[in-house]
Amino acid sequence: MADASRGFDEHYYSRGFDEHYYLAANPDVAQAVKRGIFASGAEHFEKHGARERRSARADARIAPPPLPIPGDLTGFNRRDKLLAGLDLTALDGAEIGALAFPLVRPAEGNITYVDWTDTQTLRRNYANDPAVNVDEIVDVGAIWGSNTLLEALGGRKIDYVINSHVVEHVPDLVTWLAEIREVLRPGGRLRMIAPDRRFTFDILRNETRLHDVLDAWIRKARAPLPRALLENLSLLREFDFRKVWEGDFDPLSLPAINDTKRAIADARDVLENNKYIDNHCWVFTPKSMATLFAQLAEIDLLNFRLSQFFDTPYMGAEFTVHMAPCDNKDEIIASWREMAALAADLPPPRRKRIARLFGAGR
Repeated sequence: MADASRGFDEHYYSRGFDEHYYLAANPDVAQAVKRGIFASGAEHFEKHGARERRSARADARIAPPPLPIPGDLTGFNRRDKLLAGLDLTALDGAEIGALAFPLVRPAEGNITYVDWTDTQTLRRNYANDPAVNVDEIVDVGAIWGSNTLLEALGGRKIDYVINSHVVEHVPDLVTWLAEIREVLRPGGRLRMIAPDRRFTFDILRNETRLHDVLDAWIRKARAPLPRALLENLSLLREFDFRKVWEGDFDPLSLPAINDTKRAIADARDVLENNKYIDNHCWVFTPKSMATLFAQLAEIDLLNFRLSQFFDTPYMGAEFTVHMAPCDNKDEIIASWREMAALAADLPPPRRKRIARLFGAGR
């Protein structure tokens, strides 16, 4: 395996392949490499990434053209889907949680990096993390913690907000979305990439329910609540997302990553010592997110309509959502219900059926 990995790496590095960037830009691949499913990001790129048109290096990322609706995915990677139609050179934007892997760089446009703390603290926290090159951690321009996002930006309005694998971490989903809406200028956009729990280590968890979101909102949670932490840590599983797509796995046989005793201890630490422990607070599929957002709109807690979405692709583990501020309640609800209707239902799949649905191997 090691020799094969070096062979892949040497081949693709010679073509400008950037292993560090590729793993950072594709969390599903990073997880698969960590679990030993692939020897390296280069091996994944050889077997799947090139066909899926994922970017092999940072300097290959260019501002993509607008995509048609519902969207022809041919030739578009995850960054293309997220940024489609944004004129980065003309707009003011913010990227939340970029860490060392920004999707938009300062040379491409006026971008402010938003995080929960300053750059130096992030570098100290990730100093021993082999997956993060601390020298590449972005210069945080706005710290969003107990303050509002508008306060973090110094009262400044912007044209767009983007994030990748952030929405599932936010303690209070309703307030988070409302604060993003508050900073957007007329015509502003919110774009996000979210993991699909059916193809991640959250596979045993239930999709997020409305009353859990409302509970966090009523509590004004600024840190993950103990209940979410208990569920997340107890149900995390070792995982091979390819086997789900191929229908060749038993979910109940997946090895546990943590145990319930540790989950209880961490939850007590949060409750008694007000400790912040990062966590997947929310769990989505494309359909469940759309259903939840329609429910939030029905009770006047969401003022974003869906403008476009890209369903979880074949052999993928994440989906992309484009949102736009809107004050027409009926329009908001209708847009999310349409996404719920269009999102693919994926019962325990079988290779031939999935290949037919998603055009794999063409």
